Amino acid sequence: MAFRGSTDTLHKPDNGNFLKEVELMAKFDPVMKQHVSRVESGPGSHVHYLGKTIQNELIDSISSKIIEHIVTEIKISKYFSIILDCTPDLSHKEQLSVIVRIVSQEDIPQVKEHFLGFLVAAQSTGEHLSSLILKRLEELNIPFEDCRGQSYDNGANMKGKNKGVQAKLLQLNSRAFYVPCGAHTLNLVVADAAKSSPDALGYFGHLTKLFKLFSASTQRWDVLLKYAKITLKSWAETRWESRVKSIEAVRYQAGQIREALLEVREKTADPVVRVEAQSLAEEIGSYRFCICTAIWYDILCKIQHVSKLMQSPSMQLDVAVNLLKKTRDSLTSYRNTGFSDAQTIAKEMCEEMNVEAELKQKRLRTTKTHFGYESPDEPIQDALRKLETTFFYVVVDTAISSLDERFQNLGEVNNTFGVLLDFPNLAEEDLLQKCQTLSTALTHDSQLDIDGIELAREMQNFPPLPSKNMTNMELLTFLHVKKLAEMYPNMWVALRISATLPVTVAAAERSFSKLKLIKTYLRSTMMQERLSGLAIISINHVVSNQLSYDDVVDDFASRKCRKVKL
Repeated sequence: MAFRGSTDTLHKPDNGNFLKEVELMAKFDPVMKQHVSRVESGPGSHVHYLGKTIQNELIDSISSKIIEHIVTEIKISKYFSIILDCTPDLSHKEQLSVIVRIVSQEDIPQVKEHFLGFLVAAQSTGEHLSSLILKRLEELNIPFEDCRGQSYDNGANMKGKNKGVQAKLLQLNSRAFYVPCGAHTLNLVVADAAKSSPDALGYFGHLTKLFKLFSASTQRWDVLLKYAKITLKSWAETRWESRVKSIEAVRYQAGQIREALLEVREKTADPVVRVEAQSLAEEIGSYRFCICTAIWYDILCKIQHVSKLMQSPSMQLDVAVNLLKKTRDSLTSYRNTGFSDAQTIAKEMCEEMNVEAELKQKRLRTTKTHFGYESPDEPIQDALRKLETTFFYVVVDTAISSLDERFQNLGEVNNTFGVLLDFPNLAEEDLLQKCQTLSTALTHDSQLDIDGIELAREMQNFPPLPSKNMTNMELLTFLHVKKLAEMYPNMWVALRISATLPVTVAAAERSFSKLKLIKTYLRSTMMQERLSGLAIISINHVVSNQLSYDDVVDDFASRKCRKVKL
């Protein structure tokens, strides 16, 4: 909400929401009415507390109380992880969003992610960004020694092994495990698959042309709405989910969109638009396009569900790894039967459009080649077989290999903490070895979080579990409900640290949405302190609702107290 207007004078039509609220309260509250009358009695005769400086001090007072509450909760939880991400704002400043993830121990253990504000990043280097976050933690009196996890996007300045933020922080605290963002990684997996084949790039190029043709004219968009119930969507490089939405309209109503294109071709007077509509209508009605539509829609739907789940603030490391394994198994299974299923779907789409379900055989090009000892591959004569080899297998195999490569780091961290859930099935020697490995990983400068030998003994004497396939948080809740935390201290600490590790930076991405709502085009000159304070109040609204108004008023009064000479 925009508090300020074009003027700071009462009873003006453009004085902003803050002063309008004061005027409204003055009509019903006698104290406010008396205060407003004194302000209106003459300039300088009374301190009115209605200017922009007072607004900023009120925002700072409320946000400071929220930060104090969050810092207290972090210190009670002890272990925390940091989530960072950057984005430019409307004034062309690089804003660094700082999120802290903890496992709260109030009633029942639960994962919480708190927003600590925006920081202006003058440089995008790993050294500068790491110094910013360390300075912020020092200002809030949060010891970095208690940090056990860090998660960023896939930028080289963040995840770089030598000069990235994660490398700089690991030098100071080797227990701050780096976990790559799962949602960004899935996005890159899809991007790698989309770039793996010329047919894949050409397919998304046709979708882009299709959207631009209808969206460039209100008349053509009305023609589209007359035939199609699901409107066309554009897709963006940074939001892979938009690709699913852009394909969905073509997947389920290809015939309707083709009819709309044919009507546009008949009604338009522009020859360029007529040719474009005719070309797209022929493309949508082709058997090749229908097969590509079915394949891409199936692949993206398999990944979309997993990405949605991984964006949850309560997502845990073990659950994320299991979801990714299922996704890989699903893609592997789809590789065996996906192309035949896509042909069946494509034939149904062609029947609805009354077109032949047949691939056009392209003439093979003959080119001169230099002499080589290796014989060239024999050209594939069958068009359907060629599409399966050069498009389907390439896209699916690229997605699977990219998934294995990009989630290697995530799997290594999960293997380190895997003993916390696999201990009932391990032999005594393996259990002791894995517990020692976990204890070593949680050691920095001869400071131990857990004792590996004691952890192995606790696991050997652990009570029967209510379920075989328990998640990290379910096991942690089991210890809390049964009041076994003091009896199994190493197990309790290790589970809390494991639950603290983040697997996505979705919380930082959500803070960027709030940034765009607060710092708009008309408020592009907003000061950094005001921006960060408003964002803290808005994003941490659950914490702000728990604050006492009296404490905020007392804090504001202590800031404004004056010594009056008698």
